[in-house]
Amino acid sequence: MFPILETDRLILREITADDVGDVFRCFSNDYVTQYYGLTSFTTEQQAQKLVESFSKSFQEKRGMRWGIERKDVKGLIGTIGFNAWSPNHKRAEIGYELHPDYWRKGYAKEAITEVLSFGFSNLALHRIGAIVFIDNEGSNQLLRKLGFQEEGILKDYMYQQGKAYDTYVYALFNK
Repeated sequence: MFPILETDRLILREITADDVGDVFRCFSNDYVTQYYGLTSFTTEQQAQKLVESFSKSFQEKRGMRWGIERKDVKGLIGTIGFNAWSPNHKRAEIGYELHPDYWRKGYAKEAITEVLSFGFSNLALHRIGAIVFIDNEGSNQLLRKLGFQEEGILKDYMYQQGKAYDTYVYALFNK
């Protein structure tokens, strides 16, 4: 069963077919996709395929992606989860996005903190990494504030709209 997580203001839950519209709303926004490594969606079918890929990744134990929903209002404001999950090596990479209407309100920090706790406590992860575009100042500042250590720069690591971008690589360890 897919785990449901709760914070003071948020419910982190499985993303289902009912969420396709909200996923499309996020991933069709150029501000969201600017640092995501993909082109903004133009159809809900693209969002449906992404939702299906999240489900398949969980079933195959390669990743886990929660929908981020406020407790006071139904509907997703973003997603968060683990990519490149390797249970044998006790590591995963965290990834997340929020619709811009919800930026700078503490939702990302709240969701990340809960997912990190789940990863270390329930999945027995030792290392949680993050790959972030160098120009993504908001995510870079947030991850550093949460204790992630910058390990270096990956040159030309992400390709977006025909251009290669450098990224920071971060890690947080369960001590």
